[in-house]
Amino acid sequence: MSRANKIAKCVVWDLDNTLWHGTLPEGDEVRLKEGIKHALKTLDSRGILQSVASKNNYDEAMHRLQEMGVDHFFLLPQISWNPKSEALQNIATGLNIGVDSLVFIDDQEFERQEVQFRLPEVRCVNGNEINDLLNLDYLNPEFVTSDSALRREMYKSDFLRSEKEQLFQGTNTDFLETLGMKLDLFRAGESDLQRAVELTERTNQLNSSGVTFSYEELKELAKSENHLLLMARLEDKFGTYGHIGLILIEKDLKVWTIQLFLMSCRVMSRGIGAVLLGYLINLAREKEVELKAVFKPTSKNRMMNITYRFAGFTEETKKDGVELLRHRLCSQVSMPAYLKLNIKM
Repeated sequence: MSRANKIAKCVVWDLDNTLWHGTLPEGDEVRLKEGIKHALKTLDSRGILQSVASKNNYDEAMHRLQEMGVDHFFLLPQISWNPKSEALQNIATGLNIGVDSLVFIDDQEFERQEVQFRLPEVRCVNGNEINDLLNLDYLNPEFVTSDSALRREMYKSDFLRSEKEQLFQGTNTDFLETLGMKLDLFRAGESDLQRAVELTERTNQLNSSGVTFSYEELKELAKSENHLLLMARLEDKFGTYGHIGLILIEKDLKVWTIQLFLMSCRVMSRGIGAVLLGYLINLAREKEVELKAVFKPTSKNRMMNITYRFAGFTEETKKDGVELLRHRLCSQVSMPAYLKLNIKM
């Protein structure tokens, strides 16, 4: 998918004369611009996250956002006197998304140019020209799923988990045992396919091949006797992570090949990739078939490569930059005690 068509994951708003009329540091009685609250609600309902990058006094600006009743829309607001490019990088890092997934809205040409110079991947929008904002292609996902409407709350839950993890005294495994994680793995039905499309379009850090699929393509694959299309859903004591994984397996009589394996970056540190691959390894042993996997290295999916290697996959062949991996299936893989795996086939 080209950058022009790639759906944005987060819109970052400037405040003065962009989100609201007036300049707060100059003592203006600022007020929201017409249509802004509607835009915030609409983007939120589409599953597009939102934040703030503003040169202002943090406490004063946040107080005004609270009075306006819109502060809850913004994750990781960056309100300081530092460069806007630094604010955007902090937001991307905090949300664990690429800067190329950001849209920056600012009325000042200087600020937009500074961001474009430092972070050319960021799409910039003139804050004085936002009447058609909601009609921009990259702010209109093909599907709005149940996960979309919950995305902001899921990220807030992630922040709480991270906070608890940082304060936790013990090993990573000890912490995972406190979460009470439940992982559902199931065949994708027609009602799941919109989210499956969304996963292929949104996920590039933990995507084994970078492939995207249309709704119709996934619908055919879900019905195919020669393929197995699986989805994974995760929850813990803090709430749901939503649908976080998609696996496509091509089935032959003697060989099963994982054509696509992707996961949301939000579960990167939960060991979910190893669990899912472990289950597939055990299933292949049970079915007495070979297990292979197609992997195309990119600049962003190094962690997926590591996940495959740690699970015991090794390179069998390589052609045109695409690797065919193979697992020897020597022994049964034990599932971790910190997670309950529910299989619904």
